Amino acid sequence: MKFELPKLPYAYDALEPYIDEKTMLIHHTKHHQGYTNNLNASLEGLNLEGYSAEEIIANVVELVPENVRQTVINNGGGYVNHNLFFFIMGPQNNELKGEIKQAIEEEFGGFEEFREQFEQAAKTQFGSGWAFLVVDPKGKLKIVKKPNQNSPLTDGDIPVLALDVWEHAYYLKYQNKRPEYVENFWKVVDWSEVNKNYLKALNK
Repeated sequence: MKFELPKLPYAYDALEPYIDEKTMLIHHTKHHQGYTNNLNASLEGLNLEGYSAEEIIANVVELVPENVRQTVINNGGGYVNHNLFFFIMGPQNNELKGEIKQAIEEEFGGFEEFREQFEQAAKTQFGSGWAFLVVDPKGKLKIVKKPNQNSPLTDGDIPVLALDVWEHAYYLKYQNKRPEYVENFWKVVDWSEVNKNYLKALNK
């Protein structure tokens, strides 16, 4: 079983000027590729063929021996987190709409309230990590932040939107100005993809 680096559905410069081409190229072909390679190496001999990477991370305690579990969490989390992050962005469909729009308005009281809470999570994640919008086991939306490459999947939550706040995701363009990067993120979110993720999480 070999997991592969997914090909992006847009060009590396498609998110300019908000995320620059060089960052996207390095982020995808070096960092994401690295997590892919290391995940494959860490799973050798575990007989987990047939499981998706998401299933492995969601059930890592049951499926993965303790001696390699943290390595799988680190690299498997990096793999699934980046798979989500890169595919919920794009140069089109940047207007909030669909069932996810209604759900955000119902759960948070409006998009601006949601945006403020999500940005707060992303800006205050100490060190490297992520901010996520997830669907919890009861089907409710909530915002969580995670350090390193930890995934909400291990908590039983299904992430539908992710923002990478590791420095490699923004430092070439924004240097230490993480808040500016976080605020510009909304200009490249592909809400049609987020909506698909949301409906899938609800099994609709």
